[in-house]
Amino acid sequence: MAIKAIDLRRGTAVQYNNKLYVVHDFAKVSKGNWRSFMQVKLKDTQTGSIIEQRFRVDDMLEPAFLEQKPMEYLYSTGSTHCFMDLSDYEQLELSGDIVGEAVKYLKPNTQVQITMYQGKPFSVELPNTVELEVTDCPPSIKGATISNVGKDATLETGLVINVPDFINKGAVVRVDTRSGEYLGRASE
Repeated sequence: MAIKAIDLRRGTAVQYNNKLYVVHDFAKVSKGNWRSFMQVKLKDTQTGSIIEQRFRVDDMLEPAFLEQKPMEYLYSTGSTHCFMDLSDYEQLELSGDIVGEAVKYLKPNTQVQITMYQGKPFSVELPNTVELEVTDCPPSIKGATISNVGKDATLETGLVINVPDFINKGAVVRVDTRSGEYLGRASE
């Protein structure tokens, strides 16, 4: 069952030129009395490179059927990261290329979604927020009255984010995995 180019959305996986791509960005372009077309940025799942392609709105593309498995992050050794399938407890080792920037937010027992295509994993989807402990940050300045002044804090995974001045070493903070921003202190 093919999908029309006009129906493409961000995150949709398609087969194009015998490769698996994920729609990175798209825009419908209409110029005067000319025919409309779709300007689509496709991300190659193998190499990570992004190509721009133009499709007529009624062009048909072959959708790729992806499987998502809930898994739990266990540990890392070098550039290899180990995950456990929550249904059968089987372990899966993924390279740093597949995990990518997600490694900055992973600590043991973090639950993630591993996207698989034809039995092979190709991406890791994090929860929207994670709670991480502050391992290093400058001390708070007593008497500081400006409320929006921030400081850099290093978290337990090595990620460095900007936090408010009242956050100290040992505090557990919530971080948005989509933007890398501080959201607040974790509820106790």
